[in-house]
Amino acid sequence: MGNRKAAQHVSLEEAQGLGPPPDGSLSVPVLSHGTMEARLYSPVEVDLQKPHDRDEIYVIAQGEAGFFDGDKVVPVRPGSFVFVPAGTPHYFQDLSEGFTVWVFFYGPKGGEESF
Repeated sequence: MGNRKAAQHVSLEEAQGLGPPPDGSLSVPVLSHGTMEARLYSPVEVDLQKPHDRDEIYVIAQGEAGFFDGDKVVPVRPGSFVFVPAGTPHYFQDLSEGFTVWVFFYGPKGGEESF
């Protein structure tokens, strides 16, 4: 089995304990592997994010909000899955207390459709 890599597990509580986001970032880095970067995002009151240059996936970990997908607002709650192509305007609104999402960035700048 030689070079087999081990699976990794990070609980929500462990990720929340990693501290505040680094300067210049809105989310906390949790894990990276190849082009995939997993982060934890916990906006308070207002979501200030701008469109990203890579494709991303959100999985709602706790709380509820409305998600503006570039066209309309859809409700999201724990377990909701959201895909956002690179460059698409989007944000969360009407955030409940403790609202937290897992964010997964992956692929090249410009998104996978650029290839």
